[in-house]
Amino acid sequence: MAITKLIEIEAQSKKSWEDATKNALVEASETVRNIQEIHIKDFKAEVQGNDIVNYKIDATIAFMIDRG
Repeated sequence: MAITKLIEIEAQSKKSWEDATKNALVEASETVRNIQEIHIKDFKAEVQGNDIVNYKIDATIAFMIDRG
């Protein structure tokens, strides 16, 4: 029987939400193996003046537990 574990992660990028999502995956993969999917729960943007200066996401990452 496979067991999936979920972790929550926040990530950011100065470029885009897509880049922030990639950053989340890269950071999580540093310590987590067998990542199966990433679910974006929330999008945020930091604004200065009339410009977006930082794109932020809240995500859940699902991965399979390695039993071996």
